[in-house]
Amino acid sequence: MHSPNASTAADRSNSVSESENSRLDHLRASYANDLKDVLPSNAILTTEQQLRPYESDGLTAIKQRPLLVVLPETIEQVQQIMRWAHAHEVPVVARGAGTGLSGGASPHPEGVLMGLAKFNRILELDPLEGFAVVQPGVRNLAISEAASPHGLYYAPDPSSQIACTIGGNVAENSGGVHCLKYGLTVHNILELTVVTATGDLLVVGGDCPEQYGFDLLGILTGSEGMLAITVEIKVKLLTMPPVARLLIASFESVESAGEAVGAVIADGIIPAGMELMDNPAIRASEAFAQCGYPVDAAALILCELDGLEEEVSAQIERVEAVFARCGAASQRVAETEEERLLLWKGRKSAFPAVGRLSPDYYCIDGTIPRRALPDVLSRMNALSEEYGLRIANVFHAGDGNLHPLILFDANTDGELERTEELGSKILQLCVEVGGTITGEHGVGLEKINEMCVQFDQDTLTQFHTLKAAFDPKGILNPGKAIPTLQRCAEFGAMHVHHNKLPFPELERF
Repeated sequence: MHSPNASTAADRSNSVSESENSRLDHLRASYANDLKDVLPSNAILTTEQQLRPYESDGLTAIKQRPLLVVLPETIEQVQQIMRWAHAHEVPVVARGAGTGLSGGASPHPEGVLMGLAKFNRILELDPLEGFAVVQPGVRNLAISEAASPHGLYYAPDPSSQIACTIGGNVAENSGGVHCLKYGLTVHNILELTVVTATGDLLVVGGDCPEQYGFDLLGILTGSEGMLAITVEIKVKLLTMPPVARLLIASFESVESAGEAVGAVIADGIIPAGMELMDNPAIRASEAFAQCGYPVDAAALILCELDGLEEEVSAQIERVEAVFARCGAASQRVAETEEERLLLWKGRKSAFPAVGRLSPDYYCIDGTIPRRALPDVLSRMNALSEEYGLRIANVFHAGDGNLHPLILFDANTDGELERTEELGSKILQLCVEVGGTITGEHGVGLEKINEMCVQFDQDTLTQFHTLKAAFDPKGILNPGKAIPTLQRCAEFGAMHVHHNKLPFPELERF
């Protein structure tokens, strides 16, 4: 039986909730009415059933239903939406395929979520000049599929490339298994066409390798939708290498495999890709893809070398010798193209495959110097034992981009919170050894507290200054990636002078 006081409190709470829902319903109806002259009615989503699929991106632990969703399909519509949003100071969050893993596309409860799925065309493909102009909703893999008949391809290949969009890749500066040799998204795009927070159209970059002036292309790539909305991308297309061979080596410890990664680079060899998987990831991937992985190995390295036949053959011999010196238990080279692709399928299927090991898993993304790999892997194992949570490791070892997968059960009270705490400890460890809290997944909402660990208050102030230069009213993807100094003070990561932030209005959202 509830006491009278408890009943009164519950009634008051329900009244407040009903009042708040009524306010949001009124706001939603008002915004939808404002936008009906910009978009057709079927491009404005307002019902609970329509909005629910947009509650989160790939980081499903963070969910927030958007106030409404708009689905433009022309640049002019995007411009009109932004002019309206800027005039009325309405938050706008741009979203691609929703495959991001850092909460970067998490909607704002009182804002507009702009879905760019209808921007899905390849506008131009020039095989002679080696470029393609694509809309942001084009899937990563679709670019290479279109370029393949010309003997060309787009190099960045995230594991989610079958589903993720190039616009999302630009927002997060994504990499992939071949980023070691061919670079991240920022190294493979020539030009961006973006709509600013005020609705203006801006073109940055160009065909020349060096552009005069500030590097706006570099600033916008990886800015997580906080500075502008990308509406067209001009990407580089590379010639397919004549030969690509994959060497697979097993090791009796994760630490020795980590040492082997650094030894290959120290020997002067830059593989096209070099990936490391530990035993839990090996077993899960093998069960999922049946690709022939040695399931008893403590760790596995996939090392791909490409180029001319003579060059690749010589490099394989050198890598085999390095792996042998580092204690490789076994080594073999894929004998056919089919076998090579199957071995890569296992690696690229690792994330969904690990889902077989636990009801839930939490994917971390941090980057460390290669020399720190053995130490960090050992310390992560100690953290795993301390928290009583298993970790499956699969990552871009060649450039030190870690992707530990923390296995947990969200149905167990407190386990999600312990998992998030363990994830934070791993990210802080990355910073401690000279690394960074992200490599390609972005900061979003997931790592915003750890930004306070990596950057001092003066640097964060400069980030806010840059944000304000592009977005003076703070309406683009507010509350993401760059923490306020107040938040850092509450997190306890730095001593903050509250008058240091020159744009306090950015804290409104």
